[in-house]
Amino acid sequence: MSQFDVAIIGSGPGGYVAAIRAAQLGFKTAIIEKYSVMGGTCLNVGCIPSKALLDSSEHFHNAVHNFDSHGIKIQSPVADIERMVARKNEVVEQTTKGIEFLMDKNKVTVYTGMGSFKDANTILISKQDGSTEEIQAKYSIIATGSKPSTLPFAQIDKERIITSTEALSLKEIPKHLIVIGGGVIGLELGSVYRRLGSDVTVVEYMDKIIPGMDGALSKELQKVLKKQGIKFMLSTAVSAVERNGEEVLVKGKDKKDQEIEVKGDYVLVSVGRKPYTDQLGLDNAGVELDERGRVKVNTQLQTNISNIYAIGDVVAGPMLAHKASEEGVFVAEVLAGQKPHINYDLIPGVVYTWPEVAGVGKTQEQLTAEGRAIKVGSFPMRALGRSRASGDLDGFVKIIADEKTDEVLGVHMIGARAADMIAAAVTAMEFRASAEDIARMSHAHPTFAEAIKEAALDATAKIAIHM
Repeated sequence: MSQFDVAIIGSGPGGYVAAIRAAQLGFKTAIIEKYSVMGGTCLNVGCIPSKALLDSSEHFHNAVHNFDSHGIKIQSPVADIERMVARKNEVVEQTTKGIEFLMDKNKVTVYTGMGSFKDANTILISKQDGSTEEIQAKYSIIATGSKPSTLPFAQIDKERIITSTEALSLKEIPKHLIVIGGGVIGLELGSVYRRLGSDVTVVEYMDKIIPGMDGALSKELQKVLKKQGIKFMLSTAVSAVERNGEEVLVKGKDKKDQEIEVKGDYVLVSVGRKPYTDQLGLDNAGVELDERGRVKVNTQLQTNISNIYAIGDVVAGPMLAHKASEEGVFVAEVLAGQKPHINYDLIPGVVYTWPEVAGVGKTQEQLTAEGRAIKVGSFPMRALGRSRASGDLDGFVKIIADEKTDEVLGVHMIGARAADMIAAAVTAMEFRASAEDIARMSHAHPTFAEAIKEAALDATAKIAIHM
């Protein structure tokens, strides 16, 4: 039986990063992945493929709607969904092969099969050919991620009633895509197909979209997406999803308790994700779960069994790939006797629509509920020379600072390249910058990032230069 210092179950952005860091720190490391390709949900049916389709659909949208304004004359473009999906698959393959290369480079032993605990130190690997193998590990890390949540009255048939996984590989562009859920995944995939010409209706139980983000971002994103042609039915409780041949019907009640019906040819059920702990044999190891099916961990990401740790979507906290990666590094360094740190208040959230949406720190609603004395500065993207040059006029940057100390407590933005710009806000907040600190930093001109400086000027003393 092979012996390892560290064994990781799951090769997503938490698991494979944990494996690399553990190997760098001198641990004999193994990683176990049930599928034939590495990378988990993020690389195979999540972050990477969705961004590939988002980029392809944005190129098409620009060709149809924006090229003419830039003086580019072309014949009417045609969306080739099969080629878009094929390109997406190529991007995924390149990325997953890159993970395989990194495992080999760092001398991480890779096992393909379903990993489950026989006991706290022994992992049983059930392979696709029916054979099994056992390994022993001094420490184990559970990094099995999550899977799409479903609704009891919406039977996923993977054909017309689908999850995000199937939405990434459709063979045709829907005529009318109904999206149940106004969160990140639903809006991103809804945007893909709206850009390609689908009618898209988003049905959301809450009274706003992206409910976990700052309220100003929610309002602005809804306004922008409505302008792009997406329809919204908020405060609507879905009660039934029915399929009749190639037609699907969504039934529910709106906020006035009136019956509603929406017909389409595809329904995307996008109501969140749930931790994947099936078939892990956690009972055999004595690992405890919480009331939501997540693995219980302490501040060191250690379970109730001292040599077993858990990271990523399978534990509490935002289900984000970069959060999982940070936790993977964290656990490896804890095992090496180091003193790592993760500031969970500064894990940024991003929505990859266009314009992009990003936020870090507390929202204005959270700070108001806490009774915190704050000051708020904002700056519209359309006031930037760079925005006018590119034609990306929608959105703004909003900075919230403590009224007395001027420390930045939250940065929220919607606009072109917000997903990249949010890193500057994380950096500033990690070093506890004040709004004035950011306002006095030189920002290159012309750039989208100038909006951050201008918002900081507005938060500091209402002295934004270009507003």
